[in-house]
Amino acid sequence: MLVLRRLLRKRWVLGVVFGLSLIYFLTSTLKQEERTMRDRTLLQVKDADHRIPWKVRFHLGNSSRQITQCRNSIQGKILLTDELGYVCERNDLLVNGCCNVNAPSTRQYICKSCLANGCCSIYEYCVSCCLQPDKQPLLEHFLNRAAKGFQNLFTAVEDHFELCLAKCRTSSQSVQHENTYRNPQAKYCYGESPPELLPV
Repeated sequence: MLVLRRLLRKRWVLGVVFGLSLIYFLTSTLKQEERTMRDRTLLQVKDADHRIPWKVRFHLGNSSRQITQCRNSIQGKILLTDELGYVCERNDLLVNGCCNVNAPSTRQYICKSCLANGCCSIYEYCVSCCLQPDKQPLLEHFLNRAAKGFQNLFTAVEDHFELCLAKCRTSSQSVQHENTYRNPQAKYCYGESPPELLPV
């Protein structure tokens, strides 16, 4: 132990330790920079090729084709929205994940509880309203202007349904001071504008 202390007090040993530490730091920094540049390049290439498929592949309302599977919003305790834009009660969900269109409470492209700015009080209605075909220009405009921070999220989106699921989730635009909703009655938004700030 005493020999090690004496050796570490010598300047040349400290110089070698410092030099090796500097070399390690520089090589790891350069490798990290290379990885970052490669990831940015891949993201830019993906962005250029990435297109959202806007057309729904099947339309249950006017088709005799058998539907094998539907994705749905999953999380609602009472209501669910399927990828065709139907909102139904959880007990009206079919085994294949689609809403039962014959159930009396099932509605397609329902914007109940949604305001003119695209903010809704119920998540499932926000997703259904967002899925309306006439909302495509609004969503394309949003995607073209998406902030860099949102681009990673929205480039991972594969289609119109996934975009509406992601867009309607509450975001930093829905809150103020990081702990209060700007408008607790309309916090789920598919539009470009954040919810209006309600006076306290």
